[in-house]
Amino acid sequence: MNEREAIDKFGELLMTDLRDRTIDFFELLVKGHWKAPKLQQLQHEMQSFDDKQIELFRRALIRSLDSGIHDFLFKLQEQADFNNEIEIKVQGINIIQASDGLHGELFTEDGWFANFSKYGENNKEEF
Repeated sequence: MNEREAIDKFGELLMTDLRDRTIDFFELLVKGHWKAPKLQQLQHEMQSFDDKQIELFRRALIRSLDSGIHDFLFKLQEQADFNNEIEIKVQGINIIQASDGLHGELFTEDGWFANFSKYGENNKEEF
């Protein structure tokens, strides 16, 4: 495995197991899918919102999630540049050092959003 493959392996994990699963959870929540007792009231309350309001919540959720992922990756890169206390290795490759900025890996037509998330990059507003 080369550095690019290692970086993308990590990105794929973030996109599929964090971003997509979070958005999927929301989509099922809106539909009233979940059977967990602790989610019943929330799902019931969400039924009172119209499609326009749900779309606003969806956009806010995705924007918040993407911002959190970006800021987390930026902090990992910053920490590695100054403290070197945290390493993330994929098959022995330190991907923080291998990337010129993990937070930048999210964007562009070749980025993690486009390549690994089934929801793609949120292009409706500036980041």
